[in-house]
Amino acid sequence: MVEVYKGNPNLKTAQVRQEYTEQQVTEFIKCSKDPVYFIQNYVQIVSIDEGLVPFNMYPFQKEIIGTFHKNRFTICKLPRQSGKSTTIISYLIYYVIFNEQVNIAILANKASTARDLLSRFQLAYEHLPSWLQMGVMNWNKGSLELENGSKIIAASTSASAVRGGTYNIIFLDEFAFVPSNIAEQFFSSVYPTITSGISSKVMIVSTPHGMNMFYKMWMDAVNEKSDFVPIEVSWQEVPGRDEEWKEETIRNTSEQQFLQEFECSFLGSIDTLISPTKIQVIPHFDPLESSGGLDIFEVPIKEHEYCVSVDVARGHGGDYSAFVVVDITTVPYRVVAKFRSKEVKPLVFPDIIYRTGKSYNNAHMLVEINDIGGQIADALHHDLGYENMIMTQVRGRLGQVVGGGFGDSQVDLGIRTTKSLKRIGCSNLKQLIEGDKLLFNDFDIIVELSNFIAKGQSFEADEGATDDLVMCLVFFAWLTDQQYFKDLTDDDIRKRLYETQAEAIDADMAPFGFIDDGVHYGELAAFTDDKGDYWIPTKAPDAFDVY
Repeated sequence: MVEVYKGNPNLKTAQVRQEYTEQQVTEFIKCSKDPVYFIQNYVQIVSIDEGLVPFNMYPFQKEIIGTFHKNRFTICKLPRQSGKSTTIISYLIYYVIFNEQVNIAILANKASTARDLLSRFQLAYEHLPSWLQMGVMNWNKGSLELENGSKIIAASTSASAVRGGTYNIIFLDEFAFVPSNIAEQFFSSVYPTITSGISSKVMIVSTPHGMNMFYKMWMDAVNEKSDFVPIEVSWQEVPGRDEEWKEETIRNTSEQQFLQEFECSFLGSIDTLISPTKIQVIPHFDPLESSGGLDIFEVPIKEHEYCVSVDVARGHGGDYSAFVVVDITTVPYRVVAKFRSKEVKPLVFPDIIYRTGKSYNNAHMLVEINDIGGQIADALHHDLGYENMIMTQVRGRLGQVVGGGFGDSQVDLGIRTTKSLKRIGCSNLKQLIEGDKLLFNDFDIIVELSNFIAKGQSFEADEGATDDLVMCLVFFAWLTDQQYFKDLTDDDIRKRLYETQAEAIDADMAPFGFIDDGVHYGELAAFTDDKGDYWIPTKAPDAFDVY
């Protein structure tokens, strides 16, 4: 009689001699060579209608098992209720029995979900024939250990979940539901551990849930930009699902929910500023260079005009300090670089902006000056001497406009976010992106746009998401509607504007005094002085603006 583990008649304890029949030895060897054969013949699962039954796999489930077995890195995009978790758990049972001294991590978006997966593993393991089981050393809710040295842990997906350990298999369940920041931290800290072995495996399985880290990894796999092998299953491949079932499911849920959970579409939030159809077709590329939060997609080109739009973190937990660099030389405009970081200090951020702006041909600098943004703008201009700052002032019914009259104390070194500015910026941004007049291939921007939704009379990030890069684009889009920008991008006057900008800003917005030569305003005309400065009359009858 086989000794049992802690009174459980379904589990064999460790360090007990096992007698095998000749037939059992033959079967053991056969199972070890073919995971599909092992699962089909010996793994049992719980059916809602029938209770404990053999796991008779569908063709697509057999294909998944075969792909797992042959490849180190696999990513699966599967519809809801397709038996994906059961399929993976069955393969893990095979792996721990027929491999010695292996460590496996079952990770999910929630620790409770991971423990539930482990309990399903344990249930199936308990109903294996005793001659196939490895004796049990430890058998807990969150971990187990077998006498062949194989171990399994269950935990939530986080950077600390498997830190310090070496794992032969990491199984990531419903990875699309892991917040993007946690998913990024996980791979940045865990990936070196994963790749340290020559046979370690990563198995990612999920139903899509918007555009996030899972979306990026899936697209990279499909486009052969990574070592992950993609597996996609259609809902029609699951027996019992036909058009009648589809119609019934949509009636009981919604078309959007069906598209996401069963068609496996990477839909973001509803009511997004940019059409989901448009967002889904925007490709993302890896930057040419990436360091410290700064991603470079295009290097500066001589004589090209650039604009930097800056959004400064307000000190709230989830905020990033961010900026985008846009090539405005020709239409369509292109995002050629971006910066995003939660870690950058306010004292350091101006220097990063300064160096980037200088690199991109003294780019025109637009800084949002709400909260501590004003300090950043001041540091840029006064401390670092950045000359090409875009200034604004409030002009009556026109509201906030670019350009400042000299001698006006209300001139700001940037823009203030108001309801009006955001409304105009969002409207312009929608037209620019959907009209293919603003191009970008940055993954982070795509993700933020997929979660930038209507709330009340405005738009902002969906719960749990961020919109710092999107707001940089909103500021830029607002700028494109300004006369200053239209003049700036006009080939005929661009050169004059650029050559005189530095000297104009050197005046530091100080009172210049009024020029009055006795000529009435209606008689005044634009002219160029002996220094090359280009003067035009403003709407005020006794003042000039210089460019």
